[in-house]
Amino acid sequence: MMTSSWPKIILFGDSITQFSFGEGGWGAFIADKLQRKCDIVNRGFSGYNSTLGKVALLKVIPKTAIPAITMVTILFGTNDATLDSSNAKYVSSDDFCLNIKAMIDYLQEGGLEASKIVLITPPPIYGEGWKKHCQTTYGVAQNRTNANTGLYAKACCTVAKDLGIEVLDIYTIMQQEPKWERYLLDGLHLSPDGNQFLGEQLWKMLEPKTRDMPMQLPDWKDVDPNNPEEALLK
Repeated sequence: MMTSSWPKIILFGDSITQFSFGEGGWGAFIADKLQRKCDIVNRGFSGYNSTLGKVALLKVIPKTAIPAITMVTILFGTNDATLDSSNAKYVSSDDFCLNIKAMIDYLQEGGLEASKIVLITPPPIYGEGWKKHCQTTYGVAQNRTNANTGLYAKACCTVAKDLGIEVLDIYTIMQQEPKWERYLLDGLHLSPDGNQFLGEQLWKMLEPKTRDMPMQLPDWKDVDPNNPEEALLK
């Protein structure tokens, strides 16, 4: 839960977000770009779909904490897009849209402007890589396909357009790159190159929104060592 008034950008989503603070992760990339300007808070939850995310958001970002938030990114869909409708992770594309819309409505009801919300589509799926991972790691058949995940990416873009929210269509942009499968570690989760790619694409959207943010606390040379309280606590 968020309680401090220090400026924050919340990264909210599933494992693609949770793992983004690993070495070379896209969340760490954004945190490095915004050193000392604001906190980058990772609120990714591996295995979560948009239905769980919609409920978890109430605890992750209480409405009382929204005034201190600079921006929120939302990235769900990879788990929702599982092929087996009996799987607990499965969420239909129609319900996925409703869930994403509910998250945005909640944030806006709390006072967060549309310009401070960025939707990120699920990344593409490299079928051969994910099929192999499913078989060798879990002993199960391939449970996601690129085509089906694309339906959720498209749904995410539709919600963004309908609500006037910016969207990073990483599903489409990534596949425009040569040998895009290198961006996926196991066919689904991001590789180091994939993390770098997502981070760079997201930064293009965040940089104009954050360039005028002030540095937190004065430069050390501007602090009187005999009276630091004057500069640091005012």
